[in-house]
Amino acid sequence: QVQLVESGGGLVQAGDSLGVSCTASGLTFRSYAMGWFRQAPGKEREFVAAVSRFGVSKYYGDSVKGRFTISRDNAKNTVYLQMNSLKPEDTALYYCAAATLPASASSWFQGSGMDYWGKGTLVTVSS
Repeated sequence: QVQLVESGGGLVQAGDSLGVSCTASGLTFRSYAMGWFRQAPGKEREFVAAVSRFGVSKYYGDSVKGRFTISRDNAKNTVYLQMNSLKPEDTALYYCAAATLPASASSWFQGSGMDYWGKGTLVTVSS
């Protein structure tokens, strides 16, 4: 049984930094590209970032480029998202996904073709 479990969300102030993580079990972690999505109340799901199977290539959504960093540790079956210079508009449920698709695939930007999804961790940024 595959599980993706996110952790690390919380309440922070605008301008703060926060890191969230996602630990996978039940799958061969290094066989999957990993990524993060978010969904704010009343809004559609948005692609945040994706990382290739061995962490070499990374891709970001336009709204987080230069502020967020995705990384992974295959020895720990964990993918991370470091978020800096947080803004109130970053408030959302953040959840991770695993896909056999390459991290470069356009499907990531559309959120389609993912094999597994986590349930999310809530990040709230106050102004």
